[in-house]
Amino acid sequence: MIGWYVHHQGLGHLTRLQAVAEHLGTPVTGISSLPAPDGWASEWLQLDRDDRMPADEVARADPTAGDVLHWVPRHDAGLARRAAALTEWVTRTRPSLVVVDVSVEVATLVRLCGVPVVVLAMPGERTDRPHVLAYDLADALLAPWPEAAHATGWPASWRDKLWAVGGISRFDDRVPARRRTSLGSSAGGIEALADGPEAGPEPEEASSRRVLVLWGGGGRSTSAVEVAAARAATPGWEWVERGPDSPSPDLWADLESADVVVTHGGQNAVAEVAAARRPAIVVAQPRPFDEQVATAAAVDRLGAAVGVPAWPLATAWPGLLEQALDRGGEGWRRWSTGNGAASAAARLDELAARHDRLHRLHRTGDDIRTAS
Repeated sequence: MIGWYVHHQGLGHLTRLQAVAEHLGTPVTGISSLPAPDGWASEWLQLDRDDRMPADEVARADPTAGDVLHWVPRHDAGLARRAAALTEWVTRTRPSLVVVDVSVEVATLVRLCGVPVVVLAMPGERTDRPHVLAYDLADALLAPWPEAAHATGWPASWRDKLWAVGGISRFDDRVPARRRTSLGSSAGGIEALADGPEAGPEPEEASSRRVLVLWGGGGRSTSAVEVAAARAATPGWEWVERGPDSPSPDLWADLESADVVVTHGGQNAVAEVAAARRPAIVVAQPRPFDEQVATAAAVDRLGAAVGVPAWPLATAWPGLLEQALDRGGEGWRRWSTGNGAASAAARLDELAARHDRLHRLHRTGDDIRTAS
């Protein structure tokens, strides 16, 4: 049995679990304060929320325990109940390992129970004391990005246990269609987005160029006024927005119909665009530890897409869109292998099997000692 903890903030953590779970041979139990997603067929352990304490009380409750952890406010009933539920589940099910995406506190609690932990490695500056604790105690660090994106400056002890599988997308099994961009720029000849005869048909050219804007569930700092100004500054481009307030009826079709995708820098959104091999501009939204700023910088440095640290001024958008078209979408191959979810699942199955064998050996040794 593999347990998989899902943080409640945003939608990406849950989407990542679903993508990898499809490939797992080992039974998996989802663990979260979120409800199980639609169609989830395995076990689900729903935990209490730990963020219901009134804001004016949080500061007095020492939520970081003197900067040793990220979120452990004193006397929070939800925090105690979730810890009790999690340790009871560990005792009852004896999991082979637990994947933690993401929580330093959950990773530490599970490891204190003697259970191996795989921690999702996140972009940004993760050298604070809590992150060092979680990364040090993990058996493996699962990274949904290429090693060159964020891990080059890591200590050797972290790199030695890094599983950099590249982008993990629900679209990993799709074959991007060969298509032209609308005006046939250098990115707009026929793009070899997939090799061989399996590539899909080439859609007809559109009469105007399309920008697809993707927003995430973790909040945004860009206002509707700023988007409207960018739209007004780019005549000849059609702008379509998708997000929690305007969900896509078919995200893959939206991606394939876009000449340029403008996306926030969340890991899952970037992985979806990478899977579709679309020209893109990754615009960082404010997040702790500068997570999205780091991702935007990485995709730009690796030549996968244009990356910017904040929403640009309206006057910059015509040039940025042309720059994205010129760069094209083939650079995403450096970010996404097309089998990130399957690769992550294979590594988790292998580690789970290894710990199962060790557990059986320990149990046999205990039985022999008891009998003697």
